[in-house]
Amino acid sequence: MTYTDMQFEAITVIFKTILEAFYYNFNSDVRKSIDKLLEAQLEVYDNVLNGPLKPTPSKSHYTFNLRDISKIFGGCTIVDNKNTKTVIELIRLWIHENKRVF
Repeated sequence: MTYTDMQFEAITVIFKTILEAFYYNFNSDVRKSIDKLLEAQLEVYDNVLNGPLKPTPSKSHYTFNLRDISKIFGGCTIVDNKNTKTVIELIRLWIHENKRVF
């Protein structure tokens, strides 16, 4: 069974909606960083699929897909606004989740 990959614009709309709803009660700096966070995530995802981070060997037993981005942002939504007050803390969490998933 094959399917076409979603366009990055569609992925952005999906995850932006989820993240904006979750980070609604966080401070304004954290909320404003969502767009940049999504942009960075799509760049990492593209590098994993097509770029220098592509799994080796070429016929890897695992292929990355949209579920992996979901796992990353799922991990980024287990925090509360008392423990994540700055953008740096959010970025550190995002980096950790990327290392865990990819």
